[in-house]
Amino acid sequence: MKVIENALSDRGSKYAVSGGAVASEAEAKAFVKALCRKKKFAKATHNTWAVILPDGTPVKNDDGESGAGMVILRMLEREGRLGEIVVVTRWFGGTKPGGDRFRRVQDAVRVWFEG
Repeated sequence: MKVIENALSDRGSKYAVSGGAVASEAEAKAFVKALCRKKKFAKATHNTWAVILPDGTPVKNDDGESGAGMVILRMLEREGRLGEIVVVTRWFGGTKPGGDRFRRVQDAVRVWFEG
């Protein structure tokens, strides 16, 4: 598990991005559960994630950030990354990001790809 804690911030909200190798939906859920054992991540507003399993099956979870899992999934598809979960974590900072929330999710995933 790799975690980039201070990936970016916008309007007071802070973002982290995490990821690692998973081979099944159960492993993906276990990955997120392990991440949330860290108190900081458990208290986050959203832990949105997606993975394309090695067999090509897409799995995602918006965790209340409607549509964000699909944004991550599309980016994984474009990069051809199979068996790699990416989790974008957001701690709400007081000002709603509106439509920019999808841009920030994309930015966080780019940080992951570059990291």
